[in-house]
Formats: sequence, C-alpha cells, structure tokens
Amino acid sequence: MTRVDYYNDPNAPKANSIAVAVSAFIQDHEGRILMIRRTDNNLYSIPGGQLELGETLAEAAVREVREETGIECEVTGVIGLYSDPKHVIAYDNGEVRQEFSICFRANVTEGTLQTSDESSEVDWINIQQLPDLNVHPSIRLRIAHATNESGQVYFT
Repeated sequence: MTRVDYYNDPNAPKANSIAVAVSAFIQDHEGRILMIRRTDNNLYSIPGGQLELGETLAEAAVREVREETGIECEVTGVIGLYSDPKHVIAYDNGEVRQEFSICFRANVTEGTLQTSDESSEVDWINIQQLPDLNVHPSIRLRIAHATNESGQVYFT
C-alpha cells in the first residue's frame, strides 16, 4: 500500500479515519539516529507503525523497531504526542487518516541492522546528514523535539 502525507496543505483530502501509531527515536553511542527509508512513500523516517490489538504502546514501539530494522530496544520515555489535524495521510485504498502518534525514546539492547517489507534502507544517520535526506516535516519535528534535551514532553 502506498501513502501520501499532507502537512498544512489546504488541498489535502479530508480525514475519514484515525488510528493509534507509535514511533521510536533511538541513538547509538556515537549519537547517530536509527532511521529507515520507508517502502510506502520512499521517505526517511524513524521506525514506527500502528498499534495492534492486545499490545501496549511501548510493546508496539518495540515490535515496530524490530520489524523494520532488526534492532531490539527498550522504551525509556515519551518525547511527544502528535495529533495535528493538519497532518493527514492518504492511502491508495481511499483511507485518509488524521495523524495520531506517540513518539518514544528508546535504547538499543541488541540486534543487527536489516531491512524489511516496510524499510528499503536501515542505517545509523549522523545528525549533520539530516538536511540532505528526504524526511517528512512531521518526522523532522519529532527529531527536533528528541534532540532538544529539555526533558519536556511535546504535544500537538
């Protein structure tokens, strides 16, 4: 399934659904950020996805990181809650979802980088590389919040 993210776009389609999603911001001992290149829109992103029935939000974040990157992690905190109605995601099946995502901070526990059906690339990215990558503004916002180091939990 392909997707198109609209952010502050007056021509965006109207949302017709909402779903709980999670993402995880993870840095290695060198300060590099774990990122994937998504197969559904070809954009770079931190790992994440939809909550499944029967799991907690933290369990969903751990599962999504494992599935998309091959890395095992543990959730250590919350970076922010993102529900901006001006960010909608249109899927090729007609669903147009309003953003609703919880971004967690997590630490690596083990694993080896590997791609999946949802990630065509997985790598540790230096912060200095970010301006050169095609990253959606909503993910750039999460990264900015995560690297702020104020300890504040953000919400939009």
